[in-house]
Formats: sequence, structure tokens, C-alpha cells
Amino acid sequence: MRLRVQLAVFLVIALVAIVGLYRFLQTPGYQITVQLSDSGGVFPNAEVSYRGVTVGRVNQLKLSPAGVQALLTIDSSAPLIPASAKAVVANRSAVGEQYIDLEPADDKGPYLAQGSTIAQDRTSLPPTPDEVLSNLDSLVKSVPADKLKVVVDELDKTFAGTGPDLQKLLDASRDLTAAAAQHLPQTKALLADGKTVLDTQNRDAADITSFATSLNQIAGQLKGSDADIRSLISAAPAAAQPVDDILRSSGRNLSVVLANLYTTTAITSTRTAGIEELLVAYPVITAFTPGLSPDGTGHLGLILNFFNPFPCTKGYETTQERPANNTAPAAANSQAYCAEPPSSPIDVRGSQNVPRGNTPRLPGALGTTQTTPSPTNMAQLLGLPG
Repeated sequence: MRLRVQLAVFLVIALVAIVGLYRFLQTPGYQITVQLSDSGGVFPNAEVSYRGVTVGRVNQLKLSPAGVQALLTIDSSAPLIPASAKAVVANRSAVGEQYIDLEPADDKGPYLAQGSTIAQDRTSLPPTPDEVLSNLDSLVKSVPADKLKVVVDELDKTFAGTGPDLQKLLDASRDLTAAAAQHLPQTKALLADGKTVLDTQNRDAADITSFATSLNQIAGQLKGSDADIRSLISAAPAAAQPVDDILRSSGRNLSVVLANLYTTTAITSTRTAGIEELLVAYPVITAFTPGLSPDGTGHLGLILNFFNPFPCTKGYETTQERPANNTAPAAANSQAYCAEPPSSPIDVRGSQNVPRGNTPRLPGALGTTQTTPSPTNMAQLLGLPG
């Protein structure tokens, strides 16, 4: 039993020795030199970090004509470190524990290797305690004591009794931060989509500017018409009441009327010019119509044009003439019509010659050309010789 214990102890010692020998014999990495103007509080065996990860240690500090040389040992397992990296002596905490952080500008080569040197102009030191205290003293002296007292008193008045409210504010801020972290993917997607929207707005900047200008003009017009708009708004309720009564009393029949009006609209839309002419001429006709019979008797004027132009007879050949005293019923000749072309000098008539909507009629002759000489006396007018 004792022999077994001795063998076990010997085996453990042998394993420890092998591990230690392996660590002693393995490649330690490579050494680089950092030129510092001052140690900055860094010490031998201090950590060397790269992107927040420990990659080596400070092996030795030596004085140099320009300041201090720090010999760093970089582990062989460390990633490639760009030779352009800066060496920053930083504090890990407020009580000290300095270390050297290698901060590269990018990942491009060349890279640090055995014997590389980081020049002093690419190093940075933390402020010394005396500098911090001196700056703090200067700051305190620059603040007037009486005004500082006023500020402190006002702060006391501001936050006095607000402890619960501040606690709620902090709790709400914590919840807000947690919710923001939980919805970070949606927030990133929103920002990405926002970039698309902003790019669209930037691309359509000219159109948006034009729209804003037009909107400003409309607003200016509305401002200029403020009195009229106010009058319209005041009168609108009274005018809208009859319309509302009509709509309520009409019910569903109104929709039928509107549907039927579509046909009327389709017909009149192609005859807008004629309707406009009618609306212009109708007031003139109604203006002189009362003068035709002011006292119950007709006051008419008759002008004889003596067949200038001649009436249209072409197309009426199939109509049978009969004496004026024959008042017996007779069927109308539905095939009779004025067969003269629209450009004929004859007095062209008939519905086939009425102008159609959207189809302008070509003007013809003025109708002053006669096919036979005009009568010059009553006998010729009556068709008698002489």
C-alpha cells in the first residue's frame, strides 16, 4: 500500500515537472519596444492588451535618453497586430493598475514582429495625479463662491422632496432601456427603412419644394379671401338645410335619379358648345319677347326676302301636292327631306344638317349666289310675264 502511494506521488510530481518544462521550453512569442516620454505609472509584468484582450505583458522598463523604453513580450498565440498601432498607457481603475493598450487605426499590414519599435509620437500617457489635482484646483478657484452657493441652494430647492419621483424616473429609464434593447432588431430595421425614406425625400426635393411653394400660394389666397370664406361658412348651414331635407326625403330614389342623369350627361357633354350658345342667346330672346304683345295684341315685323336664298325643294319630289281646300286626312311623307349638301347656296334645312357634338361643321358658301336672276318687280315675283 505504501509503495502505491509513493508511486502516485511520484507520478504527480512527474506530471507537474513535464508541464513546467513544456511552458519553459515553448516559444515565448516576440518582443517589441515602446518609446515613452515617461513611465506613466506602468510597471514590469503589467498587462498588454489588444482590442480589450490580453496579448502579452511588460517585460522590462529601461531609461533612455528620450525617456523610458518599455520592453513588451507579445504571446505567440496573439493575433497579428498592425505596426501602425498606438501604445496607450491607461488606468484600469481609479486607484491605478496601469496597463498598455495597443490601439490600431485599421487591420492593414505591416504587422508588429520581433524587434519592432513603437515611436514616442505614437504613444499616450494618462494625466498624472498632480495635473488632475492642479486642474481641479483651477476649476474650483474659477467658480465664485457666492454664486456657487446660490447654485447649490437652488439645486437643493429643485430636488428637495423629489426622491420618489426621481426613483420613478430612474425605474422608467431602466424599463425604457430594457425595452429598447429587446427591440433592437426592429429599431435597426426602422433606421434602415428611414434611410430609404430620406433618400426618397432627397431625390424628390425639387417636387417637395414646388409643392410647398404652391401650398404657400394657396394659403396666401385663403388669407386674402378670409372675409369671403367666413361669409360662406356663416351662410353654409342655412343653405345646407334644404339640401339635407331633399336628401332625407328623397331616400333611395335620389340614387336612381343620379344614375339616370348619367345618360343625360353623356348626351349633353358632347353638345357643350350648343348649350353654351343657347344659354347666351336665351336671355336676349326673353328680354324682347314681352314687347311683342304688351297690350294683348301682336306687334310683329314682316320682312320679305324674295327667295334670297331659294328654299330647298330637292328631296321633296315624292310628296304629292293637293289643293289647299282638301282637308281630308293624309299620311305624312316620312321619306321627304332636304337633299341639298351643307355647302349649297340653297336654304339648307333638315335635322341631318344639325351640327353634332365634337364634330365641327365646315362652313359653306354664304348663300348669295343665285341659280336664276332675282325678281325685280311684283309681276316677276308673282311669276307673271312682264
